[in-house]
Amino acid sequence: MLVVGAMAVIRFAKPGSKSATAWLLQLLERKPRKVAAIALANKMARIIWAMMARGEAYRRQPVAA
Repeated sequence: MLVVGAMAVIRFAKPGSKSATAWLLQLLERKPRKVAAIALANKMARIIWAMMARGEAYRRQPVAA
């Protein structure tokens, strides 16, 4: 499910969009879309695990302008 969600994010990832972080855009320049989707899904899984382990709510990282 995380890979499917990552593919949905990548589908709309364009410079200036809310779903596209600098990390994701740089990754998409270097790697094929499906490889980037796996990397994004892995990142989401690590965030989810950390939230569950600490019992915290999601805190979105500030976007650098």
